[in-house]
Amino acid sequence: MIDSGWIETHQALLLSLAGLSVLLFVGSLIALPFLLARIPEDYFIDQRRHVARLRRLHPLVYLALRLVKNLVGWILVLAGLVMLVLPGQGILTILMGLVLCDFPGKFALERRLASNPRILSAINWIRSRGGHPPLIAPRP
Repeated sequence: MIDSGWIETHQALLLSLAGLSVLLFVGSLIALPFLLARIPEDYFIDQRRHVARLRRLHPLVYLALRLVKNLVGWILVLAGLVMLVLPGQGILTILMGLVLCDFPGKFALERRLASNPRILSAINWIRSRGGHPPLIAPRP
């Protein structure tokens, strides 16, 4: 049982955690459909990695956008980890963060996660609500 004195002394912390939980939950409800809609439907079926469309831009613009993309991706991964404990779409948020991040072995990890029928059906349900075609399941 939690001591009521502890709650009273840590009231600001508890209110901050509650606010963070609400912010992450609302943010994930807004961001996930947008990000899921941006994934091409054939993203997971190729054995090789797609060439980034950003590469066609000026090198400085490419570098800046890549840094922003990775920053947003890692923020989503961290938010997804928090949402595993707090309310929110933790697994899907982690997956979307991983899609945005660049790291060795990323494509294999994405394919393995997307080959899980429960995760793929959740992604495709969100995509269908936005009027987008479903993602094609990766081949083993």
